Amino acid sequence: MDVNEVITIDPEIQFGTPVFKGTRVPVISFFQHLESGVTIDNFILDFPTVKKEQCIALLELSEKIVTSKNFKQLYETAAWWKFTSPVV
Repeated sequence: MDVNEVITIDPEIQFGTPVFKGTRVPVISFFQHLESGVTIDNFILDFPTVKKEQCIALLELSEKIVTSKNFKQLYETAAWWKFTSPVV
């Protein structure tokens, strides 16, 4: 699944925070739930606008990023952008 089918980044939705496409649910909240031991099925119960397929696709996209041979460069670019972009 293409990243644009999973995630939306729009300044008009949650101030540009990445959200699951078609929702206002930030993707970070999915990872926070997983870190807390919440299953995908229980996450979907908490956020019924998110589809299970979106959660699985997000995990697959994350895997591709962290296993990429360019991961270090991606990480450094993201870290640089986070600390140099203006706060909204």
